[in-house]
Amino acid sequence: MLAYNKRGIAPEGGTVLEGRLRTILIVGGGTAGWMTAAALARKLAGTGIGIRLVESAEIGTVGVGEATVPHIRFFNATLGIDEADFMARTQATFKLGIEFRNWARRGDSYIHPFGAYGTEIGGLPFHHHWLRMRAAGLDHDIEDYSLPIQAARRDRFDHPADDPQSLFSTFSYAYQFDAGLYAGYLRGYAERLGVERIEGKVVDVELGGEDGFVRSVTLDRGLRLEADLFVDCSGFRGLLIEQALHAGYEEWTQWLPCDRAIALPCPSDGPLTPYTRATAREAGWIWRIPLQHRVGNGHVYSSAFLSDEEAERALVEQLESPPMAAPNRLRFTTGKRRRQWIGNCVAVGLSAGFLEPLESTSIHLIQLAIGRLIDLLPVQGWEPLDADEFNRLMDVEYERIRDFLILHYHATERDDTPFWTHCRTMKVPDSLAWKMKLFRERGHVATYRDGMFLEPSWIAVYLGQRVMPRRHHPLAEALPEEDLRERMRRMREACRAAAERMPAHDAFLKILAPQPARAAG
Repeated sequence: MLAYNKRGIAPEGGTVLEGRLRTILIVGGGTAGWMTAAALARKLAGTGIGIRLVESAEIGTVGVGEATVPHIRFFNATLGIDEADFMARTQATFKLGIEFRNWARRGDSYIHPFGAYGTEIGGLPFHHHWLRMRAAGLDHDIEDYSLPIQAARRDRFDHPADDPQSLFSTFSYAYQFDAGLYAGYLRGYAERLGVERIEGKVVDVELGGEDGFVRSVTLDRGLRLEADLFVDCSGFRGLLIEQALHAGYEEWTQWLPCDRAIALPCPSDGPLTPYTRATAREAGWIWRIPLQHRVGNGHVYSSAFLSDEEAERALVEQLESPPMAAPNRLRFTTGKRRRQWIGNCVAVGLSAGFLEPLESTSIHLIQLAIGRLIDLLPVQGWEPLDADEFNRLMDVEYERIRDFLILHYHATERDDTPFWTHCRTMKVPDSLAWKMKLFRERGHVATYRDGMFLEPSWIAVYLGQRVMPRRHHPLAEALPEEDLRERMRRMREACRAAAERMPAHDAFLKILAPQPARAAG
């Protein structure tokens, strides 16, 4: 049983937090903990600031984030990680986007790509020209104008080009990897840079009597660990940020009703697809994430509409091969902490909040929090405005991702189950309702300086889920129809030809990082 106290013990000279930052303690390992440790160790090398991480081998990790978004490449690059070595050590595959099946209607399929649709014409986003030609009877899908989608549909992959004039510069990519192996990989990296790992369970948290800052944590074996800055990576429990500091939790289940998940790996039974798949089901959705050594599968669902037994049966029935392990069951409440930085404690990962992995944002939110922490790191002293700014920035990111996820559920025509009827008819946040209205009325995508999802992402989900604008931009009429028709034909042909020239994804992986043959069971 965890105990918390406020003994108000402070060293001579006042609070330990006055003056220079000397020590950082990360509570919890897993992906969040070791990403934090690796990034801080790299950034603070040579400063004399000590970094320790406490975790218990007896406490399992959720293992979130097997699928990622392109930002992870820049995190790895900042650490100086070699891509081929990283992919071999984490059994990673490449990812060009996410395929969504059965979301607007049963039988539908679209891919949210990591890249652009077509090219601007006359300074106007391509989708307006596509909408104009669609109204004129051109029946080509907007996917025909996306190189990453055309490559993904063919199970092909190649690295993007740096030349902005090249069609190969119009896309990006991410990874699909074993989250446990990634955490272990980063642990080795961090320890080589001097991070000290301490084994143990936290059983007591000591807070200061005057300022309420965290003074120390005590482990089950009696060891007391002090630090100037604490990073809470303890997962859903939020040992420091919630159980000790009572940050509060803002719940979003009224818009994102799924509250449970079952994960179940199986051997691969086919080519390694360079994309993640999310298939809508009776009361949620099933993911498929192909890795080099296995396929990650999971069912995210609402317990208000589906029993645990029904959810597990639905997952097992669609596996491509027999499961490799017992099911891993998860319960969660979608939302975020009301404050993710309090005093000298910063929450990173699941301790800060949870948004279901529909758009592979779990690791991205970890990365964002680490980046914001480094930007605002109180190296020379503590300023409340740093925490305020961190909380403001993370609130914005969580809320904009929240809206993007809600769009997937709300923009549906399905009425075949009570769950989908609920999602289709529910009242959505005003911020999303405004975005949807803008697009329905005039095809305009609301964009912001902050927020990870750019215009092509919103276009992919709007059009993929049958949210069609009533009109296109009037400037799309400037080009003669025959000229526009020909330009679009050339774009389609270029995307098709470029995709067909790419190597098969399997073959590219073997060239990059040769692997032993995958086990059949």
